[in-house]
Amino acid sequence: MHKPSFVFAVAFLSVFAARPALAANLDVLMSNVFNSEQATYIGFESVEREDIPAAALVDRKYLIVDFRFHSEPADEQLQASVHKVCMALLKDRELIRTLSDSGYDMVSVAFDRRSQFDCL
Repeated sequence: MHKPSFVFAVAFLSVFAARPALAANLDVLMSNVFNSEQATYIGFESVEREDIPAAALVDRKYLIVDFRFHSEPADEQLQASVHKVCMALLKDRELIRTLSDSGYDMVSVAFDRRSQFDCL
């Protein structure tokens, strides 16, 4: 009789244990993408669109990694910065696997509150 509740408890704890590990790994990775003069990593936000059915082919759950530049960059530098963040994410296969296993369809990069750039 106690096995189902034990299995449920282990599954419940494993879901919540993975979230801090994901956050810690993502924070460490993103904090080291730029030097202190270029941009500052602010954090990340998880967005889940409840209005989109889970079976839809449209991105439903995504992550936004947020940075702020110290001064407004030229368009070429902005594109290079998006590429730099996206490549740092893509090179970390374990993080990508964890994001995928957690149901994320896409990762976006933001450098201000007006626009986001999709990585994957």
